Amino acid sequence: MFRLGLTGGIGSGKSLVADMLQELGAAVIDTDRVAHELTAPGGQAIALIREAFGADVIRADGAMDRDRMRALVFEDPPARKTLEAIIHPLIRKRVGELANEATGCYTVFVVPLLIESGRWRHQVDRVCVVDCDRQTQIDRVVSRNGLALQQIEKILAAQATRQERLDHADDVITNDGQTTRESVREQVLVLHQRWCNLAAC
Repeated sequence: MFRLGLTGGIGSGKSLVADMLQELGAAVIDTDRVAHELTAPGGQAIALIREAFGADVIRADGAMDRDRMRALVFEDPPARKTLEAIIHPLIRKRVGELANEATGCYTVFVVPLLIESGRWRHQVDRVCVVDCDRQTQIDRVVSRNGLALQQIEKILAAQATRQERLDHADDVITNDGQTTRESVREQVLVLHQRWCNLAAC
């Protein structure tokens, strides 16, 4: 099956595009959603995270405390590597299972750090970048998550630059502060048809 990698920086609108593609009949596998599953109450990663980081990073409901963990890993690079060593193999396993079960014209893998990982580029047929200017990213994340500017800057610093993503893109969807939802949908429709043709379906 034709495999598309969908990526973009925080606040770029990856989820919006992924939802539109799913409505059009593509099979969508979102690695962020998989990570949320793994760190939800009863998730496969919880026991390993508690063992590595202690009970302080586990909320009363049994889920990983994402805010606390985010603060920890951005201040402590070794802690980030420890978390990734726990989470990433579990994500790969679950994504593989979902890919084997996927039905649709083609499969979309939503991977926020697709460019940064270095591994995903060789596992997909094409890369689509949802492109957005930095200030719009910041405005959206503040509005959506209520994070402080300093936290957002740290997240942005850990991600590929806008130009680095564009350098790796086969296709680009523009979703900046001037772009309407209707304009995004029009771009998605054009590319969806192209990808269906490449998938021969």
